[in-house]
Amino acid sequence: MTGASTDWSLEAIRGLFELPFLDLVARAHDVHGRHHAANEVQLSTLLSIKTGGCVEDCGYCSQSIKAKSGLKAERLASADAVVAAARAAKAAGSTRFCMGAAWRSPKERDMPALLAMVAEVKALGLETCMTLGMLDDGQAERFAGAGLDFYNHNIDTSPAYYDRVITTRTFQDRLETLERVRAAGIAVCCGGILGMGESREDRVAFIHALVSLPEPPQSVPLNALVPIAGTALGDRLSTSQQVRIDDIEFVRTVAVARIAMPRSMVRLSAGRESMSDATQALCFLAGANSIFTGDRLLTTSNAGAGADADLFRKLGLTPSSLPESAAGREAGRLDYEMERI
Repeated sequence: MTGASTDWSLEAIRGLFELPFLDLVARAHDVHGRHHAANEVQLSTLLSIKTGGCVEDCGYCSQSIKAKSGLKAERLASADAVVAAARAAKAAGSTRFCMGAAWRSPKERDMPALLAMVAEVKALGLETCMTLGMLDDGQAERFAGAGLDFYNHNIDTSPAYYDRVITTRTFQDRLETLERVRAAGIAVCCGGILGMGESREDRVAFIHALVSLPEPPQSVPLNALVPIAGTALGDRLSTSQQVRIDDIEFVRTVAVARIAMPRSMVRLSAGRESMSDATQALCFLAGANSIFTGDRLLTTSNAGAGADADLFRKLGLTPSSLPESAAGREAGRLDYEMERI
């Protein structure tokens, strides 16, 4: 297998999950070493630029109007406030700045402000990423024109388990937005959430869906569910006596993602604040090479820069500096095509 998307069948991915844990992690670490710098982790910062009031019913999200989380809807942040946060993120070592809004999709009235945010954050020398829900063709092209580097739109889980989590938009809706992003020349950031009650077979199918895209996502965020009271999943899991995903199973999923998508950035995202240092170390050993740093991720807590610095010192890790976005993506694409040949 070369790692090209068409090489990974469900059976092949299932076989990876079934490997002895130490063998799987060793293989993933070897794959990581052949495609990424050793002992380097890329730092990103995620900012909520419009919180609450989302009409979607994502079962994990406190920002949905269906949730009874007590979260109040806020207006879109000003470009000045966003740029100030981006400056602080850069000073703290982040190389990518991600902006998220609780919407089904951006409204036309907000597009000028959003495009200005992209241009002004990019002018600081940061990679830019946005997650704003579904996009139409014209919106994707306008964001590309403003210089947006990445667009995040997670598939969340397997196609079969998807409607246990979300009913207001389909799995196919997600794929169509990803295709618009890709067609506009923006890099794809796409992953999901583990520990929502899904089975291992769902995790197999989730990885398979990612590698079955026309090209594997350049960035793959893997989240461990943070159960929030008042959300459908938070309440369901609290009454079913189900605990969060087992640490070993989470690391196993990281390792499979690394092997199946060797050139992607695999990011530890939400849920990291509840992981021990040892679990995070295993994730890095298994090929994770990006994290969100700072105290918050949209509306949930995060480990914080101080805790991350302590962990990096313990493990001998250093923050990495990614190549210029367009050049780095093109080099990666050419290498990827050479591997397929």
